[in-house]
Amino acid sequence: MNEKKLLLVLAAIQFTNILDFMIMMPLGPQLMRIFDISPAQFSALVSAYTFSAGVVGFAAAFFIDRFERKSMLKWVYAGFILGTFACALSPGYGWLLASRVLTGAFGGMLGALVLSVVGDTIPLERRAAAMGKIMAAFSAASVLGVPFSLYIASITNWHAPFFILAIIGIGIWFGIRYYVPDLKHTPTLSGKPMRPMEIIRTVIEQRNLRIALLLMMVMMLGNFTITPFISPYMVANVGFSERELTYIYLAGGFITLFSSPWVGRLSDKYGPAKVFTVFVFISLLPIAIITNLQATPIPIVLLVTTSYFVVSGGRMIPAQTMITSAVKPEMRGSFMSLNSSVQQLATAAAAFIAGLIMVRNPDGTLSNYSYVGFLSMTLCLLSILVARRVKAVS
Repeated sequence: MNEKKLLLVLAAIQFTNILDFMIMMPLGPQLMRIFDISPAQFSALVSAYTFSAGVVGFAAAFFIDRFERKSMLKWVYAGFILGTFACALSPGYGWLLASRVLTGAFGGMLGALVLSVVGDTIPLERRAAAMGKIMAAFSAASVLGVPFSLYIASITNWHAPFFILAIIGIGIWFGIRYYVPDLKHTPTLSGKPMRPMEIIRTVIEQRNLRIALLLMMVMMLGNFTITPFISPYMVANVGFSERELTYIYLAGGFITLFSSPWVGRLSDKYGPAKVFTVFVFISLLPIAIITNLQATPIPIVLLVTTSYFVVSGGRMIPAQTMITSAVKPEMRGSFMSLNSSVQQLATAAAAFIAGLIMVRNPDGTLSNYSYVGFLSMTLCLLSILVARRVKAVS
């Protein structure tokens, strides 16, 4: 097994998966204008992907460990590509909403499969560093994918980024075929594939697994109440143009491209729980500033938003390491699928809740973002208490 090529392919899968989700947020101002939709309707576009991913991810927990990882990954990624093409071909709001549901159904399983392959192939002592490299896909999506997609959308239309993303996905599918190793085993606790109720009972009975899922839920609620409305708020209240939004993702993504692997190494050296706690406390300041910004010079805004992206990724890397290590290898696929389900459902709930709190004023500005920020900071602090109770078992 070539570990570097394996991690590169897994990171590329995450790159397309994350970009497919992320691109909806900076396209928000354009979509709200073209479709003439409210903040709640826009949040439905964002949350449709994650809600679908959560539901399907939960169902996948009952069968994902019955199939060889590589074969499953190839089939699921093929479905993801088809869903992305469906988004590109959507003629209006209703079709796009339905296409987001379809794409999310496959995207939710992708996250679980990628993390399961990392857990199955990378030793615990190097796992956080590997997670850092995988999480760098978020940064690459921000640096390369989002600015490029926004630029293409600004000179053509919003359909074009999805076409390009689907075409890139075809190349990555062949990377899965050639560089992901065969993992021909059926991990179980008893030597047979676990039945659905056995999986549920195991998670319910094991306190460590319950706490790991709770950590993911609280963390996603804290993060994605803020993130979906950064772009609409910057355009409506701070004075950014739709094209200038690319600066936010370009600057934030470029810095986190380097900070993510660094955070992974820190987590291996000092322990993921300590690193997670430090980054959560640091994150409170940019959250408070972003959600209370008014007309502000672009360089200052970029400093704040870039800090937010760095600390947001800095929380996720050690948290994912703790969660992946909280489950024994024999049921890692099932548990990570449940974890992905919780992650996606919490993300969908966060975007939906934020959409209900936010108000679009007659002059086009948005109100109540500061209330969303206070909710986010409260949940971030709560996540520290939860993270301290997660124990590594593998």
